[in-house]
Amino acid sequence: MKHQIESKNFSVQINEVGAELCSFKSKKSGLEFVWQGDTEIWASTAPVLFPIIGALKNGVYSHKGMAYSIPKHGFIRYNENLVVQHVSENEMTFSYASNEELKKEYPFDFKFEISFSLMDNVLVVSHQVTNIGKSQMLFSLGGHPAFNCPMLPHEKYSDYYLEFDQKQTLSTPVLSTNGLLTDVAFEVVSDTNRINLSEDLFANDALIFKDIQSKKVSLKSKNHDHRVTVTYPDFKNLGVWAKHKAPFVCMEPWLGVTDPEQTTGVFKDKEGIISLSEGEKYQAKFSIEIN
Repeated sequence: MKHQIESKNFSVQINEVGAELCSFKSKKSGLEFVWQGDTEIWASTAPVLFPIIGALKNGVYSHKGMAYSIPKHGFIRYNENLVVQHVSENEMTFSYASNEELKKEYPFDFKFEISFSLMDNVLVVSHQVTNIGKSQMLFSLGGHPAFNCPMLPHEKYSDYYLEFDQKQTLSTPVLSTNGLLTDVAFEVVSDTNRINLSEDLFANDALIFKDIQSKKVSLKSKNHDHRVTVTYPDFKNLGVWAKHKAPFVCMEPWLGVTDPEQTTGVFKDKEGIISLSEGEKYQAKFSIEIN
């Protein structure tokens, strides 16, 4: 089931399965900015990443001497058991809480909430994680929204570029064939605020920018003024990805990263892991602006 929220000029749809953003459309032009999913290419549209980002080495992690397994990007993605907690014309909130069955793969007591708030042409995606248990809770958190690229017919992927809010030099680690971080890295851009898109940019999987200084990135065309801007002040890292030669691009705010090849697998030592004490809450949000 898909739920819709609206402003005067835009409509947004969120899939109840996984609380996944699946449409951000202009009422005036009818232009759709979110990738619509294609089972032949990539069926998702904007997965919610919790409590891990990316893959675990050998699919497992350990906590207090016990081994557990969580699917890639966590268990909110594809989840059919989220609860619609609040709905209004321009806002909605989903929640999910721990249960005994889930604790077989994630041994923490928690409540996870994600809210979508549409204000004219800006969608704010807010996350709140609450530790409702009596021991430390460990997790990572991220977004994975995919946007149509090109936006208009008769354009090419190479007509587009990503523009950051400041000049910077960006390097990315190389990912192994099973999606883990290797010790090899390469420079993507040097002292510029722009990455030109090309069909081969993601030939070796995602670009991962750790501790990125820029907190705003826009998808722009050389041919017109339409753009999508993701602003992510609460997130340390940014992933940029598309399936090789696919007509979309993901701009992904992350707290955490996929496992490195040399990981010990101990969850508390995982890079970017967040720890919450009993009763503590953690909040992080990013926004998507359409112009």
